[in-house]
Amino acid sequence: MPLINIDVNTFCVNPIHLLANKWMLLTAGDFQKQAFNTMTIAWGSFGFMWNKPFVQVVVRPTRYTHRFMEEYDTFTVCAFPAQYQDVLQLLGSKSGRDGNKIAEAGLHPIASSKVAAPAFAEAELILECQKIYWQDFDPAHFIDPGIQKNYPTKDYHRVYFGEILGIIGNENFSQKPD
Repeated sequence: MPLINIDVNTFCVNPIHLLANKWMLLTAGDFQKQAFNTMTIAWGSFGFMWNKPFVQVVVRPTRYTHRFMEEYDTFTVCAFPAQYQDVLQLLGSKSGRDGNKIAEAGLHPIASSKVAAPAFAEAELILECQKIYWQDFDPAHFIDPGIQKNYPTKDYHRVYFGEILGIIGNENFSQKPD
């Protein structure tokens, strides 16, 4: 199915299914400089804050992608058809520090239309984002004590909000407004 530009007002997605079941790739860096890294994400959110549409992603400081999120102002979040689940598993379990995991996965990075961070030719949805906020998780603020079990080594995530500047996807991600 061909990809189209999707207006933010017609963007339609089930975020829990997309993140928890399908997973997505977070990619930060600069395509033109060939300086970027990607990682699989299953946690995050979509919404509207500060009068801007946003994607919220979290990255542990121990992840190689964290360096790119800190150094560069833009990132992409991409969703893939079901047949790429094994690829997303590989990209979530290997580090870009240890070799070219993107080439090993067989994906093809492409230039984004609005941001420096690359997207992927195989994606069915591409969200192009500009960082607008970050904050480190503070375990003192965990109201549910069960959250702590996600941090046995105390490597608390940094949360990033990215303003959605562009959405490219197949028509399944677009819905006529009411």
